[in-house]
Amino acid sequence: MKNTSKLLVIAAAMIGLSSGSFAQSSTEWQKLFDGKTTQGWHAYLKQDAGPWRVVNGALQLDTQAPNQADLVTNDEYENYELSLDWKIAPGGNSGIILGVHESPELGATYLSGIEMQVLDNKDASDNKKENHLAGSLYDLKAAPGDAAKPAGQWNHVVIRKDHDQLTFWLNKNKVIDVKIGSAEWNELLANSKFKSWKSFAQYPKGHIALQAHGAVVDYKNIRIKQL
Repeated sequence: MKNTSKLLVIAAAMIGLSSGSFAQSSTEWQKLFDGKTTQGWHAYLKQDAGPWRVVNGALQLDTQAPNQADLVTNDEYENYELSLDWKIAPGGNSGIILGVHESPELGATYLSGIEMQVLDNKDASDNKKENHLAGSLYDLKAAPGDAAKPAGQWNHVVIRKDHDQLTFWLNKNKVIDVKIGSAEWNELLANSKFKSWKSFAQYPKGHIALQAHGAVVDYKNIRIKQL
């Protein structure tokens, strides 16, 4: 009887340990940027970080560096929450791009990836369409125009991608909620410039990219929680 009790206790402990480990791994935040180096990142289709530098604890695009390129994670992700902060120079344009497929056949991240727009809404040249403003699902669905802070100020982003459900928050405001492949999505896609792009949004698992678009832009506090 004593041995049986001991076995039951051990079994219960093992189940508890297993359950605890699973719960921890499914909710644990992982840093994607250590604040000091570009470790874990590389320029698209390159081996190193290219024109991206670490400046004052942030990943910053050096617009004077040769061979401008988007910065992408070394790893690929499918279902997750991504949290980060960004600030953009006056007149600047950038983006956070999801589901990026890295291949020589695709010369840019945006040919496959879905973008959350990063923009100086006031002075950027690409501020004429509502679905091009900061926080928007770029060229697909607009975020409220007042959700972003002015150029030079930090904005906080959370992006949740959960089995094709995309939800964006900008400065704690939910700005986008749409499901890839839904009737709404298909209508948005049909009215966008991406409607005939064969590789666009076709990779559920892919890299995360920070866009180089000619303006100084900073990203920091980048972390991910896989779902």
